[in-house]
Amino acid sequence: MTATFEATLPRLAPVAAPSARLALKTDAPSRGLLDGAWWPRSRDLLRELPALTDVLDPLWGRITHIAVNPEHWPVIPHKVPVSGHVVKVGWFTPEIDPHKLLLLSYGTGRWDLLVIPPETSPESAGRLMAAASEYGGPPLTASALITANGALHDVSMPGQVRDAETAWESEGGASQVTATVPRQASRLIIGM
Repeated sequence: MTATFEATLPRLAPVAAPSARLALKTDAPSRGLLDGAWWPRSRDLLRELPALTDVLDPLWGRITHIAVNPEHWPVIPHKVPVSGHVVKVGWFTPEIDPHKLLLLSYGTGRWDLLVIPPETSPESAGRLMAAASEYGGPPLTASALITANGALHDVSMPGQVRDAETAWESEGGASQVTATVPRQASRLIIGM
């Protein structure tokens, strides 16, 4: 009779984290205020940043520092372990738009991403991702883009007061914002 000293249960492979949901400009020189958009699945930076850097490191070079505004992030770690290295995380209240993420890479540069709130509907997230990664770049800051999307598409925003003109436009009136088609295919969409 033989005895077994180890469990014979099958070894399961670790479950891979879902890839980051991103829309990025692909043209070399950055135009506009944003370089793309990121739609995280939660407000947990320790969980979300590794998936983001897994996508961005091969495209933009190793991400070394990330800066956020703490308004929408309940916990901001000082360092986040990612694939093969550690990313330092900082926060700045007045200097960084609450809906923006600043990424830095040695020797490669700086990128600004619109951070779409995790609870945003897929339709709104798609519109915001397209606007933030448009060839010419959005003429709005990250927070202004989120607010404009909410006003134009009748998305209720906490603390938002709608005036009569905004209500009229969102109910079928003529909009002051016109859609433009990018001059070239300039968008890389990942994880959607």
